[in-house]
Amino acid sequence: MFKKLNDKDRKRLKRKVHIRKRIHGTSARPRMTVFRSNSNISVQVIDDDAGTTLASVTTLEKDLAAMKANIASGTKVGEEIGRRLKEKNITSVVFDRNGYIYHGVVKAVADGARSAGIEF
Repeated sequence: MFKKLNDKDRKRLKRKVHIRKRIHGTSARPRMTVFRSNSNISVQVIDDDAGTTLASVTTLEKDLAAMKANIASGTKVGEEIGRRLKEKNITSVVFDRNGYIYHGVVKAVADGARSAGIEF
């Protein structure tokens, strides 16, 4: 019934819990979290006080669906989330790497959001 976690996933979840103890999103500075799989990238901006998602972007959307989970698509996803946040007058977020190492696709998402004018 329950899937047994392999060592790699167990270590990521341990890092995720450690990070989430310190990171909290507010309405003034929401939390931007990244999820990556082997084939897709998802980014959500969350207000933890209200428990709501303010904006989200994924490579499963129609205009980004042709992309795979690589650095180029990570940059485009970061730029798109930055554009959507600018429309909602949000300029500063707290970056939650969700237990992933800050390298490759996760770094590309962060750099894309920074190039769109989002500060963190």
